[in-house]
Formats: sequence, C-alpha cells, structure tokens
Amino acid sequence: MNENSFWQLIEACGPARPDPEGDELADALASRLMSGPVAAVIGFAEQLAWALYRLDRREYGADLSGDAFLYSRAAVVAAGRAEFESVLGDPALFRPYRDGLVWAEALLYVPDRAYGHLTGEPWDRRTRYSCESYSNSAGWARA
Repeated sequence: MNENSFWQLIEACGPARPDPEGDELADALASRLMSGPVAAVIGFAEQLAWALYRLDRREYGADLSGDAFLYSRAAVVAAGRAEFESVLGDPALFRPYRDGLVWAEALLYVPDRAYGHLTGEPWDRRTRYSCESYSNSAGWARA
C-alpha cells in the first residue's frame, strides 16, 4: 500500500458523524482490511507507522506523556490527509489534539485486528518506523 492508497482508505472509512475516539473509523478500516490480502494489512501498518513517526517531534509532544502523545498523533492521522498535512506544516494546529480533546487509540490496533482475522495468528511484525512516542530521534534533537 502506498501513501496515496493509505490516505484514500482513511478518507473512505471515515464516519459521517463526529468520532472523537476513532472507534468507528478503526472498525471500518479493520473491516475493509479483513477482506485481504495480508499484504494490504502490512502496507497499512507501514504507512500508519510512517505518519505517526513524522508527527513524533518536540514541537508537538513536549510535556506530554508517551501514551497521550501517541493517541493524539493517531487522532491527527484519523482526521485525514488534509488535516495531517496542515498540522505537519503548522505545529500550532496540533493544540486541540495536544489538549486531549480528540484521541484515536483504536486506530493503532487496526493492523492487529485485520492480521489476526486473516491469518489466525497474532500480529508480531515490526514496521520500518516506530510509532512509539519519542522514537524519532531527529524530531527530538535540540536545534
């Protein structure tokens, strides 16, 4: 799955009404990915990790706990490509996410659910980029 396909899938599965925890989006994404193939699940996981990694920077997460920072970054991704790119371009736009108004923890478990459904095995793969908070060393380097 390439980056464009990833964002198209996020947009296609987005709920019509507000989904502050990202549960409806996560359910729709998992359902879509459960139709296979496994390569699509792996590709989705890679793109999700890459997007989260790109937001893993000091100007977004200073003074946030690791979990709060991860879930708020997931909410930016859940909001779609336009919002993601806007936040990447202007860290001030991260404020509503940073303040805990919107989290999307459920998005993080989509690959696990789809992979388990398709293979009968637990997700035991690592992605090229870590989505864990503070893993982007370049994003946390002091200028």
